[in-house]
Amino acid sequence: MSAPKPPAAARVPKVIEQLGRTRTDDYAWMKDDNWREVLRDPKVLRADIREHLETENAYTKALLGKTEALQAQLFAEMKGRIKEDDSSVPAPDGPWEYYARYEIGAEHPVHGRRARGGGEEQVLLDEDALAKGKSFFQVGAASHSPDHKLYAWAADEQGSEYYTIRVKDLESGQTFDHAIDSAYGSFVFSPDSKWIFWIWRDENARPSKVYRRPSRGGDDVLVYEETDEGMFLGVGLASDRSHILIHVGNQETTELWLIPAADPAAAPVVAEPRQEGVKYELDHWSDRWVIRTNADGAVDFKLAQSSASVPARATWTDFVAHEPGRFITGFAAFAGFLARLERVNANDRIVIMARDGASHEIAFDEEAYALSLEGGLEYETTLTRFVYQSPTTPRQWFDYDMASRERTLRKTQEIPSGHDPSRYVARRLYATAQDGVQVPVTVLMLKDTPLDGSAPLLLYGYGSYGHAMEPTFSIRNLSLVDRGWIWAVAHIRGGSDKGWGWFLDGRKEKKTNTFTDFIASAEHLSANGYGKAGRMVAYGGSAGGMLMGAVVNMRPDLWSGIIAAVPFVDVLNTMSDTTLPLTPPEWPEWGNPLEDPAAYDRIAGYSPYDQVTAKPYPPILATGGLSDPRVTYWEPQKWVAKLRDNTTGDAPILLKINMEAGHGGASGRFDFLKEIALDYAFAIWAQERGWEQ
Repeated sequence: MSAPKPPAAARVPKVIEQLGRTRTDDYAWMKDDNWREVLRDPKVLRADIREHLETENAYTKALLGKTEALQAQLFAEMKGRIKEDDSSVPAPDGPWEYYARYEIGAEHPVHGRRARGGGEEQVLLDEDALAKGKSFFQVGAASHSPDHKLYAWAADEQGSEYYTIRVKDLESGQTFDHAIDSAYGSFVFSPDSKWIFWIWRDENARPSKVYRRPSRGGDDVLVYEETDEGMFLGVGLASDRSHILIHVGNQETTELWLIPAADPAAAPVVAEPRQEGVKYELDHWSDRWVIRTNADGAVDFKLAQSSASVPARATWTDFVAHEPGRFITGFAAFAGFLARLERVNANDRIVIMARDGASHEIAFDEEAYALSLEGGLEYETTLTRFVYQSPTTPRQWFDYDMASRERTLRKTQEIPSGHDPSRYVARRLYATAQDGVQVPVTVLMLKDTPLDGSAPLLLYGYGSYGHAMEPTFSIRNLSLVDRGWIWAVAHIRGGSDKGWGWFLDGRKEKKTNTFTDFIASAEHLSANGYGKAGRMVAYGGSAGGMLMGAVVNMRPDLWSGIIAAVPFVDVLNTMSDTTLPLTPPEWPEWGNPLEDPAAYDRIAGYSPYDQVTAKPYPPILATGGLSDPRVTYWEPQKWVAKLRDNTTGDAPILLKINMEAGHGGASGRFDFLKEIALDYAFAIWAQERGWEQ
């Protein structure tokens, strides 16, 4: 049987003139002019675009048809590592303990509570019941009111990240009429439980206004409006419940507005007016404000404090001084203690500080691991909760008494199909970048995996927005590792793995460091027997998908396959389109090619779509979601069409678009694994075929 033929996309040249520069886009037609409506209702997608996407999906399915049994096996393995009737460690709050649990076979959890110390369960929200009959259903936030009488949740039913917020009376079980529509996926109750503060998304899917509504229904009142399209919005509550907080910010500048809990209807007051390049966040610690900031040259952030009622910057004094290389990533406030999370050389640590200033670190001894602070729902407590994990160690939830320093293991992630950490080894390597910088690389493999270049290797990367690639435990990666693969993560610049300066060295005019760091990591792995050029699969998603597009343009010879999930590859066109949700907020990350010629030239020089040229590309799998507001479906669609036009080799270029989901793919915990199984099956298939030797 002859191999199926790839879809042929029509070329309709569109000439774009910008800042005295001209470019031609042959596939601009793939962007539906009606894209805003498509986000809310994918059925209105233009017919010719839908037909092309369905043809692409059919081609991918046909070409990977022989991997369907492998996909099913991979899915079964990953599902077998999930405890189907799993539940969270209950979080105490006043008279109740709150938790989430799964029933066997359920894609979505049940949210519940019991009286503190035991008792009958009260179901607060059954996500699986609400999801029945829906192709997509995802809860972005769910919370009880401080008086424990109400429960609210924000749900997205198409993957567009337009949420609907509903509120339920827990005494009667009634869900109030007049749901909040066109909302962002976060909200907060006022401490008196009388109000719910929520964020409105405009027609371009940007969060632009904060409203206040009576919790049991009523008219919305505008609380705050952001006129800068480049800013995101958030709402929250101070740990001591003294203030409602409105967070305004982008990647490099932030601003906080305060509303006293004693008067939730009061107009918000700015803590410190925004100043470009200055980031800060704050929390109220009984008698003072604690501020995490990069002000005054604190590249890796410091903690300041202020006893003023409105903590303007002039009132800040250093509390935990800046220490280069020690990145303070966050903190949690309790009545008598402050717990802060730090990162040093791609590993986390937790430091506990008492009110008198005495501090101690919670120690761990693995070579590579990850920590996260879960804090808790209560302020007047000596207990905090954290999660420990490593590439070989499943997640462990600990309650830690900050006064007695006693550590209590509350839960260990159960792997029903079995997991023996002693079979594996995790290592921390260091690759030398082209400018001499040491790039950490975390490796996971079976202990007996040969280091002679014969083992297939998957190298994962991201490298944007300051997001660190934590060395976490993954039930998914084991399906490759158990087959003799080496799984590696490159902690490249653009992330914050080695501090905020690591991020600053991989953005704007330094963006290419991200790509060359990844290539240096691959070369280091190859030179030391962990991989071999031409036998490595590269994997990344979203901005990590842009990384995939860049490195395959720069070094196609290194890869036996490329997996680009929801890839941000049409960078120049997207950053030049102010109607798209993330364009103005993303200019601090990439630059503004509409006004800055240097930014235009820089982006054009690495934008994967613009840099596709005639060369033998390796096999590529690009995936996307039709209702994705972050990386729109046409980015991978256009990229794949252009790659096929330009490749001089025979390796297949594949596209898989989820026609019923957005940026995060399928919403169910098992359905999502089917998409990962496709990715991994492609990796194995591409590796084995070689392309075709």
